[in-house]
Amino acid sequence: MSPKTHYEQLANNPWFAALPPVDIEKLVLLCKVKNLKRGEQLLAKNAPAQGLFCVLTGKIKVSNVNQNGKELVLTWLSPGTWFGEISLFDGLPRTHDSFAETDSSLLMLPAGAFQQLLVEHPELYPHFIRQLCQRIRTLFSLLDETTGLGLKQRLAKRLLTLSKGWGGIVNSQSANSSINQRNALLNASTESNLVLEDEEITISQESLASMLNSSRQTINKLLQELKNEQLIDIRYGKIVLLKPQDLKLLGEL
Repeated sequence: MSPKTHYEQLANNPWFAALPPVDIEKLVLLCKVKNLKRGEQLLAKNAPAQGLFCVLTGKIKVSNVNQNGKELVLTWLSPGTWFGEISLFDGLPRTHDSFAETDSSLLMLPAGAFQQLLVEHPELYPHFIRQLCQRIRTLFSLLDETTGLGLKQRLAKRLLTLSKGWGGIVNSQSANSSINQRNALLNASTESNLVLEDEEITISQESLASMLNSSRQTINKLLQELKNEQLIDIRYGKIVLLKPQDLKLLGEL
């Protein structure tokens, strides 16, 4: 299947939808499709940059292993998420491992093609700078979790971070703007949601516990508290954010 057939799915990402149409055409045509089986490694820590990636289907786990051999999960990358640009810009090795959490398909823009694209289209630099700034804001948010927040606060904050994606949308105004750009690009007759439908996160309690360096039992207890407070709803393998603004207030310093 040609990467070009994935235009609509890719355009659900606000960052991608904001790119000039001519650059979108060029970028996608340079990409290759890469398929991974569940558990297959995509990228290894300390490996050189391979390229720019976008998740098409499935889910990619980004993690590290501590000195005791315990896996520490940073995040999961859902469909529409672009990643891999940091090592392409600074030339340094990757900082985390990446594995397919489920059978997954990705677009890959090889490192050489990425560098050549920027040489031929320098107008893309501001767009990548904006993407990097979104990453930094997300990292600042994650850093806040370690500076005096209790576990329940950290859980609320992490749920919100997951609902926005890795370095994703930070406000509805930018999301609405991207929807309009996306529709113009695709000439679509109907709109589709950007990142998640009904603020729904597909994640297990074991995965949340791993991300927060806690136990599943403790996370389950805190999730039940949030449910009793009508901030979330718990479904099989999923968590629905009923009151994101209240969760935001709970997760603040």
